[in-house]
Amino acid sequence: MTNKLLTLICAAAFVFASCASAFSASKKEAAAPTPAPAAQTSAAKADAAKPAAAISAAEIVKNMKFGWNLGNTLDAFAGGDPANGWNGANKSLGIDTETYWGMPKTTQAMIKGLKASGISTIRIPVSWHDHIDAKYNIDPAWMSRVKTVVDWAMDEGLYVIINIHHDNVAANTLKDNSRKGFSPASKCKAESEKYITKIWQQVAEVFNNDYDEHLIFEVLNEPRLPGDPHEWNWEASCKTCNDAMNCINEYNQLCVDTIRATGGNNATRLLMIPSYVASPGAAISPKFKKPDDPANCLALSVHMYSPYNFAMQDKGGDRTFAQKHKSDLDYWFRELDTKFVKKGIPVVIGEMGATNKDNLAEREKWFTYFCTKAKSCNMAAILWDNGIWEVPKSKSYNELYGFYNRETQTWYFPSLIEAATKAMN
Repeated sequence: MTNKLLTLICAAAFVFASCASAFSASKKEAAAPTPAPAAQTSAAKADAAKPAAAISAAEIVKNMKFGWNLGNTLDAFAGGDPANGWNGANKSLGIDTETYWGMPKTTQAMIKGLKASGISTIRIPVSWHDHIDAKYNIDPAWMSRVKTVVDWAMDEGLYVIINIHHDNVAANTLKDNSRKGFSPASKCKAESEKYITKIWQQVAEVFNNDYDEHLIFEVLNEPRLPGDPHEWNWEASCKTCNDAMNCINEYNQLCVDTIRATGGNNATRLLMIPSYVASPGAAISPKFKKPDDPANCLALSVHMYSPYNFAMQDKGGDRTFAQKHKSDLDYWFRELDTKFVKKGIPVVIGEMGATNKDNLAEREKWFTYFCTKAKSCNMAAILWDNGIWEVPKSKSYNELYGFYNRETQTWYFPSLIEAATKAMN
């Protein structure tokens, strides 16, 4: 997550239909991987898969319940920003980018602590553009580090989400950016598709038959137009937005095709698919098209820091959780329930949370209300955590989404997590 405007007021994610999965029964330990070439995406992989009992998308999502994001960690990158094409970035940090944004190095104890506290799912955002060569080959050391963290979470029986996270760059910088990335703009669609394809070919090959249905792929995070006036704001009448949506529709299809082509467990793995900037408003637009999927096992990933004036807005926002905020949540949960859940399409809320405004009691009300609504619709909710939790002397409430103390394996606000897990279990 980065600073978001009003479009991220409302969010949720949806899963298209049932997905009968043929996953291996357990995950095995493996040596540090070297990404496999794209040619090994075939029947040999499919033959190696060990089928398990079929489980629907709705069952997977119901079992995911309440989760937590390993934010600002494996998604961190070494300087620069997407609007200027990563200019000014330090390209020499390698796997040390994990701690570049101030988070401690992830440990197995952290993951065990999450599991012990009642968390069912961990979303592990991953950025790749700092860790590729000129041909988009992923650094084996970085892939190995990602795999280690995923394995720790799988060992705890958690559902695990991995993705392409902060690799979305401004279209006008993509051409000359040596580390590349993608942009939902038609003028650089060819380069974007090359990047997306190469990354998912490698990731899917490494995370295949040793990983059962507990591992989920989220194909892209908040695809948008960095630096554009509509970066965070989907508008159906905007030509630029519509061009972006058309690209995203094609990118989603490309991701599905690329991952499914690797065979094995990936042929039926749950895939999370976003709309423009992971906005539910964009997702319910007729401009958004779900990809075709032979496995019929897709999820739309959207984010929900809602209502904005309570859950995210800094200066001038509300600190008291009032009836108007409940009404706002009611509207979006009702819309999602009616248009997706009641039509057999379960929902995953990939990011959610309420920023710290020195209003613990009010945030407890928000967590209880939000998670109760999610539970009533059989949605999963994944808490965003960027490690920043204290209100500074300036009284800025900007993105204070720190919840879990990764050094001590305790929670900064235990009552919030208790409210969430109680509501969703």
